[in-house]
Amino acid sequence: MQILITAATAAEIKWLTGLKNQVEVLVTGVGTPSTLYHLQKSIHQVKYDCIIQAGIAGSFTDDHSLGQVVLVKQDCFADIGFEEKEKFTPLFSTAFADKNTHPFTNGWLMNTGLYPQYANLQAVKGITVNKVSDSKLQKQQYINTFNADIETMEGAALHYICLQEQISFIQIRSISNMVGERDKTKWKMDEAVENLNKELAKLINQLTDLPAGSLTK
Repeated sequence: MQILITAATAAEIKWLTGLKNQVEVLVTGVGTPSTLYHLQKSIHQVKYDCIIQAGIAGSFTDDHSLGQVVLVKQDCFADIGFEEKEKFTPLFSTAFADKNTHPFTNGWLMNTGLYPQYANLQAVKGITVNKVSDSKLQKQQYINTFNADIETMEGAALHYICLQEQISFIQIRSISNMVGERDKTKWKMDEAVENLNKELAKLINQLTDLPAGSLTK
């Protein structure tokens, strides 16, 4: 079982130690362009059985406590679209794109693999954006349009690459803050990273004991 662990920053996986020989780590940098490039480059050099993306996230809802680790079952590129008169229309709600063109399903990048069996975490809906903002209007637009649980800056890039290349994948995120909250004193960054690394270590130990090819796409 050859596994790639990927994160936007080294700080998000800084407590991950004792990795086995069949596990590699890739720090892609923040944002979708860098993530897409480095992931694509890596999978063309090594054939991975599974790619795990780990990182922090902002939550749209109080249903998730700060520091809680969740698993993203579906994601999308939420800031591709049209904004007119304070109304946002995603690309797949226009005539410019078919929302069911592979790898999309109704505009979403779905993880339909065996993730619940290996990650004992609450499954959530995520969106990916290329900026962090304190705009109340932007936050409400995303809530109204996508009804998502969390927001990241790289998740959909993982889903897109792995679905296109038919590689099993898992995205786990730890809630560090509420979306739109820019007062860092209210964030739980250290707790989020610590919990993320604990859950990531559990997941790695489970997966490395599996035979190659045992994960479905």
